[in-house]
Amino acid sequence: MKNYADKQELISSQIINKCFQHRDFSGYDLSGIDLRDIDLSGINLIGADLRSANLCGSILTRANLSGANLMGADLSEANLYEASLCEANLIDADLKQANLCGTFLWRVKLMGSNLWGTSLCGADLSEADLRKAKLIETSLIEANLVRANLAGAKLCGAILLEANLTEANLTGADLTWTNLTKANLRDANLWETKLIYAKLRDTIMPDGTIEQPQIVIY
Repeated sequence: MKNYADKQELISSQIINKCFQHRDFSGYDLSGIDLRDIDLSGINLIGADLRSANLCGSILTRANLSGANLMGADLSEANLYEASLCEANLIDADLKQANLCGTFLWRVKLMGSNLWGTSLCGADLSEADLRKAKLIETSLIEANLVRANLAGAKLCGAILLEANLTEANLTGADLTWTNLTKANLRDANLWETKLIYAKLRDTIMPDGTIEQPQIVIY
């Protein structure tokens, strides 16, 4: 290969070619690659280096991105339905308006990521690193956030209906206007957490008590 650019061009053409056998790019160096609006459904990207890659609007349904390095990648408006992002690195990634319904996100690193308005309904985010992540107006209905680290995260207006936040770290997190109806916060750390105008109806609190009316906490 003459240079890095040539390598990227060849790999890109192979990825885009739907007839390319197997579409297995596990472990490949795809850093900085431009795959905007490309159908990548079912592709194998296990452990791939996708740092700063442009995947805006791409279709990644049922793709395997387990252990992939997506640090600083643009995944805005990408379709990640039922994709696997187990132990992937998404630090500083942009996931605005991405579809992550049914996505497997166990132990994913999302520190500082922008997930504004993202759909994460039913997503498994147990033990995820979500420190300082922007989850404003994000839909997290029935999401699994057990032992997730949400310290300093922005969750203003997020919907956490029936979400499981058992033992989650919400230190300094902003949950202003957040809907926590029927959410489980048992043993969660709410030190300096902002819950102004939060909806806490039937919410299980850290001490195990259940909030019945809508309560505003300052």
